[in-house]
Amino acid sequence: MTRYLIAGAAGMLGQDLQKALAGRDVTALSRAELDVTDREAVLAAVAGHDVVINASAYTKVDDAETHEDDAYAINALGTENLAIAAARNGARFVTVSTDYVFDGEATEPYAEDTPRDPLNAYGRTKAAGEELALAAHPDGAYVVRTAWLYGAGGPNFAKTMVKLAGSHETVSVVDDQAGQPTWTGDLAAQIVALVDSDAPAGVYHGTNSGETTWYGFARAVFAAAGLDPERVKPTDSTTFVRPAPRPSYSVLGHDAWSRAGLQPMRAWQDALDAATADGLFD
Repeated sequence: MTRYLIAGAAGMLGQDLQKALAGRDVTALSRAELDVTDREAVLAAVAGHDVVINASAYTKVDDAETHEDDAYAINALGTENLAIAAARNGARFVTVSTDYVFDGEATEPYAEDTPRDPLNAYGRTKAAGEELALAAHPDGAYVVRTAWLYGAGGPNFAKTMVKLAGSHETVSVVDDQAGQPTWTGDLAAQIVALVDSDAPAGVYHGTNSGETTWYGFARAVFAAAGLDPERVKPTDSTTFVRPAPRPSYSVLGHDAWSRAGLQPMRAWQDALDAATADGLFD
């Protein structure tokens, strides 16, 4: 029987990975239970497992600008530790990365083999994690880049919009940043399909299909939650200046799935409907 280990299992994606792997032999470890920056602890935890999924991450994008070493320890060195441990055990390794490894200035979807060119500290640490994982376990490491995650198991943009609707008549949301809202339920299922397949190691883009802006996503969230989408008003990025620069274009291409004989993830609008039915706003 295949044995799975999830690092970062208490997070939003980690919770949905546990659901997607229900009924299988799974070791689910939270950050408190496994410090991925401790190589000896990682080697001990991974021993005996056939598949290792890294859902742990330093995700405080703005804080990373002034705490890049802390972010690097988890996103780069922690990822490398898990990859090394997986390689030593002959296990397949999946690490979840981000659209932030790109500069965000493209005008068409980023291909999986587009050179990395991160525009902020968080992106640099995630790009380093990708490189270290692929170098440590070239025949068995899968980098799954994702973006704009939302789900029932943690704080996220979709939930924030509904919360704001309870205290604000209107909500202003930027309309000059494009990307792909991605449900963690779909991403978890896609990761499981990947490790269940004979897909080659390498880079895959784990985002729901299509594209929109944060403004477009917010309107869809309002509609899904039974609220009036006209309460969402468009603005631009100059209204919300933050420590870490944000990409203006984060749309990822999905050709690697087709090459591996797997279906890309469904349209983001369909995923939002499914997430809502599954209790996203409960």
